[in-house]
Amino acid sequence: VQLQASGGGLVQAGGSLRLSCAVSGRTFSSYAMGWFRQAPGKEREFVSFISWTGGTTSYVDSVKGRFTISRDNPKNTVYLQMNSLKPEDTAVYYCAAARTGCGTVRAANYDYWGQGTQVTVSS
Repeated sequence: VQLQASGGGLVQAGGSLRLSCAVSGRTFSSYAMGWFRQAPGKEREFVSFISWTGGTTSYVDSVKGRFTISRDNPKNTVYLQMNSLKPEDTAVYYCAAARTGCGTVRAANYDYWGQGTQVTVSS
């Protein structure tokens, strides 16, 4: 299984970006998918997950109401729509896949990781 994250970039505060994560393999629809981020000098942080059905989602408090996770199983892709971006959202964003399809906030429970995409929000 390989994950390829894309969609990062430089945006002004208040702007929007949509991250995508394309997943190889025919079992994508059975995986829970998550997004994590890591800012310079900080530990990797949970951002959001979506269950294999898409019926359950979760967000870290700091992004609730601003970020939306979704998935398109026929396209083997998960998305993170990020609105009202703030400078503190600046980080490398990673997508991850977990064979436990219900979803989890713990990075250790994810089995596969993408390479990360840089998001920079200027003030």
